[in-house]
Amino acid sequence: MRFAEIGQQLRAYRLESGLRAEEIAARLGVSRAALYRYEKGEVIKLDTIRRLAELLKISPLSLLGIGVEYFGRPAAFQERLRQVEEQADQVLQVGGALVYPVATEAFDGALAEAWTELADASQDRLLARTQAEQMLGLLAARKKLQQSRKPNIIAILGEPSIARMLAEGIAPGLTLSDRSRMRCRLAARAEAEAIAEHMESVPIGLQIGLISGSEPSGAFMVLRGRDRAHVVGSAFSPDAHPGAACGVAFITAADEAVGTHQRVAEAAWRDALKGSEAAARIRALIREHGPI
Repeated sequence: MRFAEIGQQLRAYRLESGLRAEEIAARLGVSRAALYRYEKGEVIKLDTIRRLAELLKISPLSLLGIGVEYFGRPAAFQERLRQVEEQADQVLQVGGALVYPVATEAFDGALAEAWTELADASQDRLLARTQAEQMLGLLAARKKLQQSRKPNIIAILGEPSIARMLAEGIAPGLTLSDRSRMRCRLAARAEAEAIAEHMESVPIGLQIGLISGSEPSGAFMVLRGRDRAHVVGSAFSPDAHPGAACGVAFITAADEAVGTHQRVAEAAWRDALKGSEAAARIRALIREHGPI
């Protein structure tokens, strides 16, 4: 068994469960320190895996990295995605409005302001602040990982998704002040402009294309490492609020899933707009939907 991978998945599923480490450790009959050691990759007995799976309401196979992993909480999904990205040398993304690991500082700044404003207006301000800070930390960790590992990224973004991002701004659907909503819209514009520049300049290790027609019904990624490949499908965009509870993300290393998604991605890349043609279309979207 790969105990390091089991530990990583245990941490992600602990976040998914909403239970505190103290609660899980108490129910399991171990110390909190022991639970953290399991998460860091210490040897763990099969019986302990079975009992943990019962507590977390998942299949023991999920903790062993077999089958499909499902996540209904954005924070748990972001943590598990970070773990998979940590082993990936190649990332193939299909759909969505942006490539988060190379997103602009304007995106992160607007997102932090939006979530903080919403948390401060919440009845349970402390909990909402903690959730926002945890999610921002997870996103920051993904960016730091990208900067250190520099995997090869090919992304085929969706024109409808970019148009929605420009029209509604970062963190859509949240009730924000006019000032914060305008900052979110301006950040969306800055993000779209950065995407157009990447399309034209094609920096080393990053290629971005544009699906000009209908995009796939669900965005996905194929991440390939030295030993394994994973498919990641998500209902949660990077700016999904930490408290969002309507959606399910999945991660699997099944060969059939990887092969099928790879074929769809390759076909999407062949048909995508690229280079100056794609950049021109992005700038037309900015003029049409972006704030003045």
